Amino acid sequence: MNTDEFPFPIRKIIHVDMDAFYASVEQLDNPELRNKPIAVGGSKERGVVAAASYEARKYGVRSAMPSVIAARRCPDLIFVKPRFDRYKEVSGMIRDIFHEFTDLVEPLSLDEAFLDVTENKYQHQSATVLAEAIRFRIKEDTGLNASAGISINKFVAKIASDINKPNGQKTIPPEEVLDFLSQLPIEKFFGVGKVTAEKMKLHGIFNGSDLRHKSRAYLSQYFGKSGGHFYDIVRGVQHSEVKPDRIRKSIAAERTFSKDISTENSALELLDKIAEELERRTQKSEVKGKTITLKLKYADFTVQTRSKTLPEFVSTSKEVFPVIKELLSQEALKMPVRLLGISLSKLNTQEPEDDAVSFQMKMEF
Repeated sequence: MNTDEFPFPIRKIIHVDMDAFYASVEQLDNPELRNKPIAVGGSKERGVVAAASYEARKYGVRSAMPSVIAARRCPDLIFVKPRFDRYKEVSGMIRDIFHEFTDLVEPLSLDEAFLDVTENKYQHQSATVLAEAIRFRIKEDTGLNASAGISINKFVAKIASDINKPNGQKTIPPEEVLDFLSQLPIEKFFGVGKVTAEKMKLHGIFNGSDLRHKSRAYLSQYFGKSGGHFYDIVRGVQHSEVKPDRIRKSIAAERTFSKDISTENSALELLDKIAEELERRTQKSEVKGKTITLKLKYADFTVQTRSKTLPEFVSTSKEVFPVIKELLSQEALKMPVRLLGISLSKLNTQEPEDDAVSFQMKMEF
């Protein structure tokens, strides 16, 4: 494939993803946990798995899985209480390493980030070599393994970082991008959830090749505003730069309970405390928001959210709790509740996305 087929110049993007980060930190700090199936978060009876070691994943244990199901799949599973201060400490060490290579670092979470190394502090031409060097430094400084994906935009780089996990990397150079996207299952495309995937299959779209054969007009007709995005992304077009000052879109606080909550009064008492925790977090982050969302996870693990957008920014418990009380009273609790949460979005720190792109064409990957 000729890179001249791209309607834009090309950047060098690395997506670095730590391998089973929380679980790996626990195994690093506690030798007795090494080579054993562990789950961070929850307990054998309650809660949700925040992270699972690769030894646990062999049994089908995954993050966001209810602890009860995880324990059933892996009877020898060891549950470990999360230590977020420690994870943040290690994450800070890793980000310091990133900034030795480039200032264009966009953290997605404690354990992953995008790096734009088109121009880098080592003036090295190969993003593949730079990714290898970054992963080596992470291992040397922290003792942890990282995987990486390297390509022309954030979407392809992120997909690539999963291919050779754990402790590996994959480069999709410009001349291979369109072939790679053509073979990609439609579920893997950014913005395609379960519902959209099923709708696409009804239109004969099962992979990137099928998607690429649909016109922009066709995709816009059947998939609305997302149609243009799907048309572009399957052609390797993604107008999203690596932003070093990534703006957070929401802030939240939630609690999973040891016993299910059955009455509205009990839920309100707990939500009052959660609202106070949310206020502490908004003060620490110096943010306010306009949209307040109540989250309920029921005993059968189904999740329901209810939201209200206010005309003014709010951040305090005194401002948030009356809205939460209103949202809770809109509909009776369907069944006992195991988790309650409150979030603020449409924050005062958000800015409109900048779709500008500036790329350079011929590069060594």
